Amino acid sequence: MRSFPLLSSCVAALSSFASAELNHSQPLLSKQVLSGTFTPPQVFKNANLVRTTNLDKSYPRETINVIIENVDSKPQSEYYLPFESSLISNVGGFEAKDKKAPELGNFKVEVVEFDTESTTGFYLIHLPSPLAPKAQRTISITYSLLKSLSPVPAQISQADKQYLQYTFSAYTPSAYVTANQKTKLKFPNVDVPDYTTLPSELNAEKKTDPQRQGSTFTYGPYADIPAGASQPVTVRYESTKPVTHATLLERDIEISHWGGNLATEERYWLTNLGASLKTHFSRVEWQKSQYMNPPTTALKQINIPLAPGVLSPYFVDDIGNVSTSRFRPGARESTLELKPRYPIFGAWNYNFKIGWDAPLSTYLRKISGDSYILKVPFLEGPRMPEGVQYSRVNLRVILPEGATNVKFSTTVPLIDQSTTLHRTFMDTIGRTSLTLSAINLIDDFRDRDLIVTYDYPWTAGFRKPMVITLGMFALLAVVYVVGSVDTSIGKKKNA
Repeated sequence: MRSFPLLSSCVAALSSFASAELNHSQPLLSKQVLSGTFTPPQVFKNANLVRTTNLDKSYPRETINVIIENVDSKPQSEYYLPFESSLISNVGGFEAKDKKAPELGNFKVEVVEFDTESTTGFYLIHLPSPLAPKAQRTISITYSLLKSLSPVPAQISQADKQYLQYTFSAYTPSAYVTANQKTKLKFPNVDVPDYTTLPSELNAEKKTDPQRQGSTFTYGPYADIPAGASQPVTVRYESTKPVTHATLLERDIEISHWGGNLATEERYWLTNLGASLKTHFSRVEWQKSQYMNPPTTALKQINIPLAPGVLSPYFVDDIGNVSTSRFRPGARESTLELKPRYPIFGAWNYNFKIGWDAPLSTYLRKISGDSYILKVPFLEGPRMPEGVQYSRVNLRVILPEGATNVKFSTTVPLIDQSTTLHRTFMDTIGRTSLTLSAINLIDDFRDRDLIVTYDYPWTAGFRKPMVITLGMFALLAVVYVVGSVDTSIGKKKNA
């Protein structure tokens, strides 16, 4: 049974819940506003930096491992990482941690605002403790860049190959001097017809960049790169997968203590950001090609893993359940398979809704008195080989009527949170609803949990039965009064 592992993890999370800050980072809103001429103080030096860019999914994933050194005479704890203003709004899942001590958790991160004159924005990383002068620390920074790949050519035939183009700087953007650095690119295959070549004079080892090894390109090493330096590079590579993007995901989780049920409903607005068709779609050609099952840039199937024990799953698209769906229950994992009624090619959209029920005991525990703790995934959704990127996710947790003292904790970076009342049938004061919003998420966040604690007195559980009972009595009383009214016309004759 899963109850004991879940209970232990919930208790562990609760022990640190009181002292933990709510994860309420704001990617485009910050306390600091900098002028267009702002320059971070030169208190650090990048002793060694290695950036790895993974392009095997529909969005680039960046990992920067850097050894920073305090070159100032005082301890320092604020490290700036620059981004172009046009790019910073597409940065998702930005996290920084100590590479040699990942158990310490993620560092506090915020985005620094910039005015309209600035071409650069900054992520400000707060070290957990000030770094002493001449001391070093190894930081691992990870993030993804959504909507940063463009198909070239933008239009292709139905059976043509798709090529994606990515532009970046061979010099990793930095607000500080970098003594030594290099960049590695990992492509999904070896078909890379176009890429920028850099002269050997720039390379510290006097080699012409990039150096190729299978599907991996390496730019560098480069020595003594000044702060803010840039060296534009463009690569174009084959991608045989759709570029699946969700412009919006609305996710509702409703808790019912009386029914012992956790009901989930998700509404998706999907689009394919890949190359569009230059001619009309041919159903005949599509059906012929499916016998060989070749790689395609069209999204033709969506697989959504669900927890074991899921009940009554349903699926509805824009005009009803006219697409094909199949539910596969399993002891370890259930799967909801969806096949749209048409393949989703580049620039095509597909909107649909899914939902399911699950036993509440799998996710909810009573911890003491009238207090409860709920542990649910912040994000579920499709698991696709090419990955899924989300522009915005709105998660709403609808708690039972009468729930109070609501608190939450999650490692997902948020831009907004609110607690309101949600009124449904036979409610009196309304149900407490916790709404959380996040932007620029990727499917790697499927493993992140949302922990919610709240108080729910036992008397609140009788609120709805009392309302129903009183309503029935009131209805019967009205029927009795109406039935006893004499509606006859004229006086009654005596016998």
